[in-house]
Amino acid sequence: MSIDHYTYRVTWSPEDNEHVGLCVEFPSLSWLAATPEEALAGIRQVVTEAVTDMQASSELIPKPLAEKHYSGEFRVRIPPEIHRALAMQAAEQGISLNRLASAKLAG
Repeated sequence: MSIDHYTYRVTWSPEDNEHVGLCVEFPSLSWLAATPEEALAGIRQVVTEAVTDMQASSELIPKPLAEKHYSGEFRVRIPPEIHRALAMQAAEQGISLNRLASAKLAG
């Protein structure tokens, strides 16, 4: 498995006054640096070390999100009042509840 397939993000941390590198698949790991490039390089190195350690101890290594299959379906539980209100909105717009929910999630 390549660490290049993981999902990385660099953001500014006002608390630390530095850029922070993050990896979605390893939420407990981060790397602080003066520049975004250094933050990205740092978090990639930390992930490499974590994966190496996990392999050595036969731990389950997180699968990169980019390699997972998504069906396009998931269940969401909502209060009946919200369900009713959304169903009425969908009916008023002449669309399915699924299409309305999808549009709201995308927007």
